[in-house]
Amino acid sequence: MSLVIPPGAVDCHVHIVGPLSRFPQEPTRHYTAAEAPLEALRAAAGEVRRFVVIQPSFYGTDNEATLQACDTLNGKSRAVAVVDPARVDDAFAGQLKARGVAGLRINLNSKLKGDHRQIQGVLAQHAALAQRMGWHLQLVLPFTALLGAARMIEPLPVPVVIDHFGLPLGKTADSGEAHALRDLVAMQHVWVKLSAPYRLGLGEHNTTTPRDWTALLLEAAPDRCLWGSDWPHVPPASQQTGPESTPPNRPLSYADLLGDFIAAVGNADLVRRVLVENPQRLYGFSPV
Repeated sequence: MSLVIPPGAVDCHVHIVGPLSRFPQEPTRHYTAAEAPLEALRAAAGEVRRFVVIQPSFYGTDNEATLQACDTLNGKSRAVAVVDPARVDDAFAGQLKARGVAGLRINLNSKLKGDHRQIQGVLAQHAALAQRMGWHLQLVLPFTALLGAARMIEPLPVPVVIDHFGLPLGKTADSGEAHALRDLVAMQHVWVKLSAPYRLGLGEHNTTTPRDWTALLLEAAPDRCLWGSDWPHVPPASQQTGPESTPPNRPLSYADLLGDFIAAVGNADLVRRVLVENPQRLYGFSPV
């Protein structure tokens, strides 16, 4: 059966990795990322022509590789940047916005020290900048910490996007924790990416979208669910053994990831909403 992709579909989670000689990676990185150029993404994505380029953690706050990809895509992309809000004034933030930045990424998945005050402080600082610039926040937290932060997320004055189903590793979609995630996603300013099934503890090379979690989140927020491939599918944590290592990305099929997602949703109107209409509203893509 051929894969039917609605016109204007957006992949809301990709990373671009440039040559190490031009785009140095953070000295404290968990591994050295292999080059993943825009041309390779375009070849893999086929009929999908719109992208949200997410700043990867190994570039720290140097967003240039991400921004240059947006420059090249010329209106067919948006970017989610990583900044230190204490060191960014509105003039510089305006330059980022002019180059396609639509949100700020907060990745505490490997940096959280277990102190909720840390989360609250980080959220408040980023939200203040995001509100001034008309941006959203993209949040990556361990699942338990994410649920614990619900009361901090609720009053935020900007949209909040949760990555990768919320990363509910080891949890089932009928658990109490799943109900808590559903309640969080039901908040009118909270969005969630139905992306990267291989990050959910279902197998390091799994491309099969979990239908139970997908149904749960689509029921809670059909107008605030997004899809992303997570291209180029970074290597598993077990292979990230330090800056001296350059493990290969997971050899996954883009078509399989997208095709299984469409099959898991199982409804053409919902597929169009997630792939086309919802990204248009959040990121400001032009209608098709």
